[in-house]
Amino acid sequence: MTFHPLAPREPPRGPLSGIGVVVTRPARQAGAFAQKLAALGATPIAWPAIVILPPDDSASLARVHLELDRYDLAFFVSANAAEYGAPAPGRWPARLQAYAPGPGTAEALASVGVPGARVPETSFDSEGLLALPELADVRGRRAIVFRGDGGREHLARTLAARGATVESVSCYRRAAPAGEARGLLDVLREGRAHALTLTSAEGADNLVRAAGDDGRALLARIPAFVPHPRIADRVRALGLDARLTPGGDAGLVAGLLEWALARTTTEED
Repeated sequence: MTFHPLAPREPPRGPLSGIGVVVTRPARQAGAFAQKLAALGATPIAWPAIVILPPDDSASLARVHLELDRYDLAFFVSANAAEYGAPAPGRWPARLQAYAPGPGTAEALASVGVPGARVPETSFDSEGLLALPELADVRGRRAIVFRGDGGREHLARTLAARGATVESVSCYRRAAPAGEARGLLDVLREGRAHALTLTSAEGADNLVRAAGDDGRALLARIPAFVPHPRIADRVRALGLDARLTPGGDAGLVAGLLEWALARTTTEED
């Protein structure tokens, strides 16, 4: 896999100056987060731990797009689902309420012509969506879930248990990156990566598998910032130093800033 930084060679001075942050999001979702880090002085380092591919069955998605008027509720499980699953601009029915598990997915939906997505008020995940009062009773309503191959079934099953007629459609596939993490391991050995961000358990698995035993030991030396307890549990099981943050990009940034401040204070003492 090609390894490359996402930031300018000399990022502006800021609270994350001098800190290299490994960004493991899929390539097309990494840019905006990397720009936020660079604006704070960090040097983002790209190593996409998941490759996003089109679905094997594109006909099913095309059929759903033609029949959107049949549905009352639409759920997009991720920014990838928004990017790969939304219809062409101007095709979204005004009456069809969209739902997103967090602000990042809602922003992705707005950018592809699906405005006004509802987001959770408690936690940025399926459980948070299901806690919305308006979804407590969905009897007689038709719901469509846009998801990737092999995703969690919890959302669809719970909606069905609450009385909805639920369909799911796969709009993308996830794959592990090809090859080894040689470029990343070189950066770790040279001390240029000081923190890691992981936004999925699958990405954590792929990263550790590609890094091998030697790479895992190097990764374990730096904190891994994660935005969800489920991901934190998996990262810890892999032997890495998981640091749980609030949800979304803002939560990851807040966690990095808090850690960087404590790190600077310790170095000055």
